[in-house]
Amino acid sequence: MASVAPLRIKLLGGFEAGRVQGLAVEIAARKTRALLAYLALTMGRPQGRDRLANLLWSDRSDKQARDSLRQALTELRDAFADLNPPPLATHHDSVSIDRAAIDVDALEFERLAQSNGADDLRRAAGLYGGDLLDGIGVKDPAFEEWLGGERRHYRELAISVLKKLLAHEQGAAALAVAQQLLVLDPLQEEGHRALMRAHASAGDIAMALRQYETCRDILKRDLDIAPSSQTEALHRQIKDQSTAGPVHDPFPGPTPNAPRPPPVSTSKPSVAVLPFKNLSGDPEQQYFSDGITEDIITELSRYHYLFVIAHSSSLLFRDKTADTKQIGRDLGIEYVVEGSIRRMGTRLRVTAQLIETATGNSLWAERYDRDMQEIFDVQDEVVRAIVAVLPGRIEEAGARSAKLKRPESLAAYDYLLRGYELTLAYDASKTQAAREMFEKALALDGTISSAITWLALLRLRDWWTDRSQQGLNAAFELAKKAVATDEYDGRGHGVLGMVYLDQRRFVEATFHVDRFLSLNPNDPTASVIKGELLAYLGRADEGIEWIEKAFRLNPLSPQAYNAFYAMILFAARRYEESIAALNRILSPPDAWIFLYLVAGNGYLDRTEEACALIDKCKAQIPGISLLEFALKEPFKHSADLDHLLDGLRQAGLSG
Repeated sequence: MASVAPLRIKLLGGFEAGRVQGLAVEIAARKTRALLAYLALTMGRPQGRDRLANLLWSDRSDKQARDSLRQALTELRDAFADLNPPPLATHHDSVSIDRAAIDVDALEFERLAQSNGADDLRRAAGLYGGDLLDGIGVKDPAFEEWLGGERRHYRELAISVLKKLLAHEQGAAALAVAQQLLVLDPLQEEGHRALMRAHASAGDIAMALRQYETCRDILKRDLDIAPSSQTEALHRQIKDQSTAGPVHDPFPGPTPNAPRPPPVSTSKPSVAVLPFKNLSGDPEQQYFSDGITEDIITELSRYHYLFVIAHSSSLLFRDKTADTKQIGRDLGIEYVVEGSIRRMGTRLRVTAQLIETATGNSLWAERYDRDMQEIFDVQDEVVRAIVAVLPGRIEEAGARSAKLKRPESLAAYDYLLRGYELTLAYDASKTQAAREMFEKALALDGTISSAITWLALLRLRDWWTDRSQQGLNAAFELAKKAVATDEYDGRGHGVLGMVYLDQRRFVEATFHVDRFLSLNPNDPTASVIKGELLAYLGRADEGIEWIEKAFRLNPLSPQAYNAFYAMILFAARRYEESIAALNRILSPPDAWIFLYLVAGNGYLDRTEEACALIDKCKAQIPGISLLEFALKEPFKHSADLDHLLDGLRQAGLSG
């Protein structure tokens, strides 16, 4: 039996390094991660030290570059100290990776891509999670040139894999492969033809003809050519299948000469899902429409190549009559999804359409009449259809869709949505009612991992408020249960990562937070938690980048973001900005907020303001000791904890 390599490196769709047991390997510096990635892709071939130094530190002198390489190699050796065999082999003039010590997804993908067998091709397609080293963020010209060439190579291989796989698949499997192919390259006519055939086979002639029009318009816009004779022949064949004459589409797409949207601040197609309108005639049912909207956002957020605006930002447009062009300007996005939900006894009607904000044109629209039991199938259909028609070249390739398990009981799902609504009120008086809703959901269906996750978060809030060890222990057990119930629930991993952080178990915290990001890259909560984690690990400057990404994902973000932002800014020694962020919070401050307000004012020698805050804290939270509270802040390095304590002492606290 072949031995299992102790280290696994994931490079497609991002960067992850982990031990075979599932624990992450913590590598702090970006260029160190880039160095490991380069060595992994050239595994078995020794790389000269001068080559490596010039690749990653070309803007420095030869001596500085060699010193930086030496530091990076030291960090890698320290990270791999417990692995046997050791992955890294260093010599006087060269460095290499031991083939027996490491598994690399990109190399396995490349091997499988050479095959023509269906099983190998399916495995290869599953491995391609997106562009090589997506988000690595190393701005060195030499490295960027190398990375650009490698990304093109792997993307072309992925396209080849999917085109070969199309010949093996049928039905729903062929549909999924075709959609993935068009995400990688919307100009691939094979993918359009496969979607046309799949829709026609399912009896949906209108959707098949619409897919042809999408193909025709993309080819005209990007290449100024018409579809091939093969595509045209399939189009004629599908038209002949219709016995009702020409298909009338009440929601025509944009004309070929329609103006394109202006560029936005992201290279990814950006979309906001507006709250679906409640047409049930019962205002009490609004929570159901909001919950369905949130579920669609969550599913869309699992695709790495989309930039999806958070639910709380979209929610502000629920009761307003707003022009889609203005919404596009307000949120800085290119596309809007809007729709309605009508419940009629046990029946459900959902309408949805995708609108281009620059022109107001409807690119796609559909109506679904279903039994209530099919609601989750409806959601999946909406997501697939939106992804299939998004125009433009998709730069962030590869769908990384991790489907959550669906609750079997619709009554349980109803309780889940009610609990979610109460939790997001951030009102302590509603906490118990929220817990009861989640517990009722689980009593009916114990497989709803999201209900367990929300219960864990409510317990973690107890810890943040009073540093109750009981609250932290309860949060830990619930978060572990949530992940065990559904390992693909990203938010469960996020809460478990936060609990591990508060337990000062930094390796486990990093693993679960990164797992949250890999499962749900567009969830702003994942970016907030990542920023917080990095600040506690002593990397506050990186943490700021992550939380600022969260503000971009959710431009109308909840007040809680400012609390985390303030903590990270404080850790970065940016006291004025930290205090300004905390002062933007409208709700009454809790102990954690007082902690950083007082310490920030202490460093700015604002003694009067600090004393007033201390008095207010004691009046609001009798018996509290901010110094004792601060001692439980989970900073990895004692210097960072001392930094917080010194700020409190400069504010006048002693003990």
